[in-house]
Amino acid sequence: MAGHENTYLTLVIGGARSGKSTWAEGYARSMAAGGENDLLYLATAGAEDEEMRERIAIHQSRRAERWSTLEVPLNLPEALRENCQADRIILVDCLTLWLSNLMAAERDLHGAFDALLAALEESNGHVVLVSNEVGLGIVPMNKLARDFRDHAGRLNQTIAKIADVAVFMAAGLPMTLKAPDGWQPPRF
Repeated sequence: MAGHENTYLTLVIGGARSGKSTWAEGYARSMAAGGENDLLYLATAGAEDEEMRERIAIHQSRRAERWSTLEVPLNLPEALRENCQADRIILVDCLTLWLSNLMAAERDLHGAFDALLAALEESNGHVVLVSNEVGLGIVPMNKLARDFRDHAGRLNQTIAKIADVAVFMAAGLPMTLKAPDGWQPPRF
């Protein structure tokens, strides 16, 4: 987020159950000033079945009362534009669910990605993006799964390029991929 003094973009990426959401939530809390409405969670998941409702409930129970939550399964760029402000930390969880939603809705992915990048460039606050690294496993057997993996990989690379901080999570441990000189990941 070049050009925005005292603002930055963080990408937290990892595999399933790597601890990325928990770490990203702690990271966002560590940056927050402690004021009212200073932590905003943009949730991209939909409660489509019982298992997903349980996952969402677990995520919600981890967050303190001072978190505000907006559900944005498709309109992530618009939500960022409307809610970014200098005294607020925004946590987006997660980009790969957002991508799944876009694909299921047959949206224009290139247009959506461009809109996301523009919203991030216009941001005047801290934004933490969580995403899954889906390219470390086997090649999927069907075209839809391969397309998803490829789109996710391109989206993650694009976000990593513009991010000020990029952290890879493995076994609950943060590994810094990219950061300003002297930056250290906080420990919780």
